[in-house]
Amino acid sequence: MSFRKLSAVAALCTLLIATLSVAASAQTLPAPAGPIILTVSGAQTVKNSPAGAVFDKQMLESLGMHVTTTKTPWTDGQTVFEGPLLRDVLKAAGASGANLIVTALNDYSAALPVSDSMEYDVILAMKSNGEYMRIRDKGPLFVIYPFDDVPSLYSEVIFNRSVWQVKSIAVE
Repeated sequence: MSFRKLSAVAALCTLLIATLSVAASAQTLPAPAGPIILTVSGAQTVKNSPAGAVFDKQMLESLGMHVTTTKTPWTDGQTVFEGPLLRDVLKAAGASGANLIVTALNDYSAALPVSDSMEYDVILAMKSNGEYMRIRDKGPLFVIYPFDDVPSLYSEVIFNRSVWQVKSIAVE
């Protein structure tokens, strides 16, 4: 290959890298218009607040709502849960860690590996049987694993990761 061709290839590669870098750094998150119901902090790059990435109900819904129908130890029979996939929330926040500390309104917290959100369709449920979840009904957010789709998830380890009344996620 000639020197000119090598220079042209190098210039194109440099331009591509610069474009990708600008696109990656340009990812933004709008400011919430309603009450904040979730804060993602820690090892993440997209922030819309000094606290990290904060989300209101509408922002979470805009990530796409996923439906999981499953039995849980905390509900009677099959329940239809709806909310964004946890992996989509982490992506929106630019999360780059391997572990999550999910904390509830009462300060209960549980550690979850990020890999759970990649391997399974874990959702942050906002609705139960079509109704928004109130605080007294385990809302506003409830970590729901697809127990019926993956029966091996129906275990004490995963039950402990299924935090309800979620207020924050720290990425480590």
